[in-house]
Amino acid sequence: LILVMMLLGLGFGFILSALTTKYRDLKFLITFGVQLLMYGTPVIYPLSSIPEEYKVYILANPMTSIIEAFRYIFLGTGVLDYGQLLYSTLFAVILFIIGLAIFNRTEKNFMDTV
Repeated sequence: LILVMMLLGLGFGFILSALTTKYRDLKFLITFGVQLLMYGTPVIYPLSSIPEEYKVYILANPMTSIIEAFRYIFLGTGVLDYGQLLYSTLFAVILFIIGLAIFNRTEKNFMDTV
């Protein structure tokens, strides 16, 4: 689980660092987006409290299954869904590969844009 979180963080970090060198004001949008994603991830509320018609949107977030897995492991509540964990893992790996490719492509121009 921690490895999947690491890949997600690195993937987003690579993409955002490549973009913020060119678009400076993006850092303000990032702080707003992180706060918005925190409420879109069941950190302070359990997934079971979400109505069924909205669960599809919450489950599209790859962090949802990771948080639910931590909740299941440490608190013994929640549901451990292996399909959702597989989705999160594949999403994290793909995002990491894309982020690394974008970062490597734009790394050559970092000094020119900074």
